[in-house]
Order: sequence, then structure tokens, then C-alpha cells
Amino acid sequence: MLDQLLDIIKNNSQEAVVNNPAVPNQDNEAVQSTLLTSIVQGFQGEAAKGNIGGIMELLSGQQDVNQSPVVSGISQNAIGSLMDKFGISGSTAQSIVSSVLPLVLSTFISKLNNSGDKSLDMSSVLGSLLAGSGANTGGFDFSKVAGALADGKLDMNDLKNIGGSLFGGNNTAKKEENEGGLGGLLGGLFGGK
Repeated sequence: MLDQLLDIIKNNSQEAVVNNPAVPNQDNEAVQSTLLTSIVQGFQGEAAKGNIGGIMELLSGQQDVNQSPVVSGISQNAIGSLMDKFGISGSTAQSIVSSVLPLVLSTFISKLNNSGDKSLDMSSVLGSLLAGSGANTGGFDFSKVAGALADGKLDMNDLKNIGGSLFGGNNTAKKEENEGGLGGLLGGLFGGK
């Protein structure tokens, strides 16, 4: 997944990075890698803060890249990283990020949500992004959330499916009535029993 994201960055940063006289040629690849790191760390930071919903809305295409608070945070981090690592001026860093980041994320999100393109799937992307975030995913299957948001709305049936999976409910097998623990209780509440 990271290789694909880096390829998207390289394909969308020719003018802003490679052909930019403010970026020395020897730094082109490092700048592109820094943009990748900023994106991944931005998503991981949002996950660590518990903003899985914001990440899901963005990655499922439910939120405009240019209006997303998640993307805004990634942008600020990327600008700071470019300035710190390469001594690029604030206006140059801002220009690079504002011209590259929306294109990269829009392309990535489009590819992710294209049912004809099997190179990326929501569950593996979220698993990769959240693996380093410190967020406890507990083996959660994120494809359930992606499927729930696919129709553009989140209803009670969607919450039952997601909640049952997340909190230990199981719609396919009958659970013991005396099963204990918060996971069993919440799983039952969300349709697990």
C-alpha cells in the first residue's frame, strides 16, 4: 500500500517538486518521501486521537479532500516537515503541499473506492495506516465499516453490523446467554445475540 501511495505522489508531484527550482534536484525523492511520511503519520495521529470516523469518511469518499480536517492536519505537518528537513521557505512548502496533497489523496481515494481495481482494499489500507497509530484495532475487519458507508449513509443496520464485529458480537453463531464481559454485552446490544 505504501509503495502505491508513493507512486501516486511521484506521479502528481513533477511540477511542484521535480520541476521546482526551489527544491534542489538531489532532494526530489526525499521531499516525495517526506510527503508520504506526513500522510501516513497524519492518519496514524488521527487514529490515535480516536478519529476513526473522520478517516473513514475521507477514505470512503464521503468527505471532500479540500474540506477535510484530517487533510488540513496532514497539510500542516507536511509543511512543517518540508521546512524543517530541507530549509524550504514557508511559502514554497505551502505551495508544494497545496498543489500535491489534494491530488494525491483524491487519486488514492478514487483508486481505493474503485470496485474494478483490486490493488487496494479498505480493510488492508486501514490496517496498514492504523498499525503504527497505537489505536487498538483488535483484529477488527474494517471492510464492514467501508461497506456500511458505501451507500452514503450510516443507519441502524450498519451500526449493528459494525458494533457486533467491533465489540465481540457474532451474527452467525448463537452465543451463550451467560457470556460475560463488556465485549459480549456490547456485542449483544449491537445485534450479536
